[in-house]
Amino acid sequence: MNNSTKPVVQHIPDFLDYCEIEKGLANLTQENYGRYLNVFVKWLKQTNKESTLPHELTPEDIWNYHLFLARTYKTPQGDSLQRITQHYYLVALRALLNYFSDKDINAPASSKVSLPKDPREKSIKFLNLDQLKQLLEAPDVSNERGLRDRAIMETLFSTGLRVAELVALNHNQIPNKTQDWLELTIKGKGGTVRTIYFSRRALEWIKKYLATRTDMDPALFINYRSPNADSLRLSARSIESAVKKYSLMAGLPIAATPHTLRHSYATDLLTQGVDLRTVQEFLGHKDIATTQLYTHITNKRLREIHKKFHGGNSLQ
Repeated sequence: MNNSTKPVVQHIPDFLDYCEIEKGLANLTQENYGRYLNVFVKWLKQTNKESTLPHELTPEDIWNYHLFLARTYKTPQGDSLQRITQHYYLVALRALLNYFSDKDINAPASSKVSLPKDPREKSIKFLNLDQLKQLLEAPDVSNERGLRDRAIMETLFSTGLRVAELVALNHNQIPNKTQDWLELTIKGKGGTVRTIYFSRRALEWIKKYLATRTDMDPALFINYRSPNADSLRLSARSIESAVKKYSLMAGLPIAATPHTLRHSYATDLLTQGVDLRTVQEFLGHKDIATTQLYTHITNKRLREIHKKFHGGNSLQ
């Protein structure tokens, strides 16, 4: 059957194969897309549109599906969809429309699917530079654990790594010679390859920490609690607990996490004038919409700066 004469529902298996083979998405992402699009298929059937071809989809259809998610659809438990969950369902539909575009199949543009405001925006927490200084200086660096924890937090802020990416680092990736900066290529979330950058400051703390190591474990950051374990690699949970502990010790207004340092890294770059596309590359986001979650923070800060310093605000 020609692609142009295949109903939308018959394209979905091909779309999921495309997600795996061409886009390299994680299995969980593919499964979620399939599950979310099953609801779109259900809506098409309920509205007698099961035979709709891609080019026959209209902006009105997309809007009515959005209304269906917001007002009618119930989960198997009988609950209405929360706003954030509606967001995920619509992201899956946008991804399907992007697939049609990529394969030159006539269909509405993905921009026709307007997304509800993502509630996660309100939950993005970051530290300013003064607060970061307090956090980074909280560990007692007179002992090996304190040095390790200082090196961990310096690395998180320097690179913008996710905690799982940090855990996966090995000490042989850090050269022995002294240098002002270091770039490494890593494979991150969803198999996405990107380059991360270590500042001289982060490298200095890593080297101080590594100088205390006498073990042969390949992990960059190790656990001191189980010296006889097969692997000493520090877990993500241990790193999360340590960062939270130091944020409390530093008297910060929030209980920081490794992701708080990632948020702080991104916010600092945007505040310094780095463009959104570059920050997207630094963070390893596949979709720039994810990076755009930070812009409401920087936009608010810019408004405050303008209000405080722009001379036009004081003119009578």
